[in-house]
This record gives sequence, structure tokens and C-alpha cells, in this order.
Amino acid sequence: MSATKDRVRIVESTTLSDDWYTLKKVTFDFLRRDGTWQRQSRETYDRGNGATILLHNRRTANVVLTRQFRMPVFVNGHDGMLIEAAAGLLDMATPEERIRLEAEEETGYRVSNIRKVFEAYMSPGSVTEKLYFYLGEYDASTRVNDGGGIEDEGEDLEVLEMPLGTALQLVRSGEIVDGKTIMLLQHLALSEIAEAGRA
Repeated sequence: MSATKDRVRIVESTTLSDDWYTLKKVTFDFLRRDGTWQRQSRETYDRGNGATILLHNRRTANVVLTRQFRMPVFVNGHDGMLIEAAAGLLDMATPEERIRLEAEEETGYRVSNIRKVFEAYMSPGSVTEKLYFYLGEYDASTRVNDGGGIEDEGEDLEVLEMPLGTALQLVRSGEIVDGKTIMLLQHLALSEIAEAGRA
């Protein structure tokens, strides 16, 4: 089979919206595995790439999350208040620079020992965004403000601190439904299991 770039011929790309982010309709020919070309159309939503971080305290086994209103989930039947790990779009910064700043703005903690754990596309059927996932450590001494986000950007976040076990229970009960947050909580839990096994 040829390289993917040789299997895709873009026929037309039309901008449908360029207000908040960019929504395009892309018409393309795709070389199928059986050797035939098939014309397809897809919409792509480009909002840039982002980064997310789960703050955890090794001594207490607590994590720091936020709760904020999200309109897209509200219009999909949820009450709109999501519990999430700190996150933000990259703009021109590197993922690590951006997530340090976002963590401080949203949670009030200046995190240390940041560690990248993986990258993932969260909704590859329609959204171009790639997320960079991090773990970072915090304790009471690293709190530099109250957090809550930036009011001028419409942010109004509640900062939550809880045991990792409680957060995992909230995943099971359906109170934490944000994908990036679930992935980070489960990664941290699996890492702790692995560390305990090596001890």
C-alpha cells in the first residue's frame, strides 16, 4: 500500500465559518485498499492544538481539578458543569510553557516536576486538535493565587481538590465525563499501581 499522502487528493476546501475557530468542508478523493478511488467530503474544525495537566500531590495522593460551564455539553443534555483537568490552547507557546501558565491561571498552583505522558487526538473524525497530556506535582507551598481562570476570557472556574480514589469514583458514577480528565486520572492510577508493584 502506498503512503497515505499518495492516497489522498484534495479536490476542494471551502471555509464554512471563520468566527471563533475555522470550520472547513473538504472534498477529496481517497484511494481505497481495493485500488479504487472514492470521492468523499468531510468537515474539519480547526481550533489549534492544546495541552492538559493533572496536578497531583504525592504525599496526600490528592489531585486538583476544576469545575466550569461548557456550552457544547449543555446543549447536548448535560447540565454543562464539567469537572476537568486544567487545559488550554497552545497559541504560540510550547505545550509545556502553555500548560504551566494554564495550571497557574486555573488552579492557582505553580506546578513542579512536569512530565509529559502522551499525545492524543480527542475527536479525529471532525476536530484537528491534538492534545499534549502532562502530570505535574503540587503542594500547599506552591499555591500562588486562588485560581479560577481569567475573567476577561469568560472563565469562572471552581478549584477542586480531592483524593485520586474519589476522582476515580466520580468517573465511575458519571460525574466526571470529560475525556481528557478521565485519561489522565486513569493514567495516574495505573502509574501508581505500577510503582507499587516495583516497590
